[in-house]
Amino acid sequence: MRYFIQFSYFGQAYHGWQKQPNAITVQEVLEGAISKLVREEVNMTGAGRTDTGVHAKIMYAHFDIAAMKDINELNHRLNAFLPDDIAVQGIFEVGVAAHARFDATERTYEYYICSSKNPFYKDSAHYIHHKLDLERMNQAASLLIGKKDFECFSKSNTDVNTYFCTIKEAIWFRDAEKIIFRITADRFLRNMVRAVVGTLVDVGVGKHEPDYVNTVINSKDRSMAGVSVPAKGLYLTSVIYPNTILKNG
Repeated sequence: MRYFIQFSYFGQAYHGWQKQPNAITVQEVLEGAISKLVREEVNMTGAGRTDTGVHAKIMYAHFDIAAMKDINELNHRLNAFLPDDIAVQGIFEVGVAAHARFDATERTYEYYICSSKNPFYKDSAHYIHHKLDLERMNQAASLLIGKKDFECFSKSNTDVNTYFCTIKEAIWFRDAEKIIFRITADRFLRNMVRAVVGTLVDVGVGKHEPDYVNTVINSKDRSMAGVSVPAKGLYLTSVIYPNTILKNG
C-alpha cells in the first residue's frame, strides 16, 4: 500500500531533507523511526528537498508498506518516538501511483527578516539592521511573476532538465515583529529562494533599482544576483496537491 505522510520540522540540526552519506537529515531520522515501529524497511520520497538549516511548516512524503490497520496509532507512536524538532500531522492512504514530488502542483516558501535585534528569532530569522524599502522590494518582486528561466538564481552545477519555473506570487509584507517574503511557484531550483531574497534585499537597501531584477533574469548568470541569505530564515509553508490524490477523493 502507498501512504502519504504530512510532517513539519525545524531544520537547524539537519543537513536538509534528503539523505546524505555522512550527515544527519530529516529523511534519515523519519525513515528510521517509522521503520522501527512498523518493523519493515521504509524508504520515503519527499515533495522536494530543503537545504541545510531550512525549516518546513508543512512537508509531504510517500512510502510503500504493507497495509496498516491503525494509522492514527502509528501517527501517535511516531510523534512519541521522534525528536522534538520533527512532528507528524497525519498519515493517509493514497493510490499506488500517487507521488509526493511529481504530483505537487505548487509550493510556497516564506522568508523571515528581523529589522531589529531579537534574541527570540536568533535561530529562526535573518537580522538586517539596514532599513528596507518594501515598496521598492515589491516592485522588484513583481517582475518575477510568470514562467521564466531562473538559472540566475540556481545553485551552480545543479542537475536539472530545465531552469524554467512559473512563479504565481512574490510579495513582501510586515507582521508585528518581522518582515516576511512569500513566494509561490510550481517548482523551485536549488538555493533559488535564498538567492531571490538576497537580490531583493539589495534593491531594498538601495544598491539596485527594482528593474535590476530583469537584468539578472536575462543574464542567466548567478554572479549577477545577490548573495544567498542565511538558511535559518527560510520556511516551506505549503505544498498543494490535486484532490484526486486521496484514494477515495
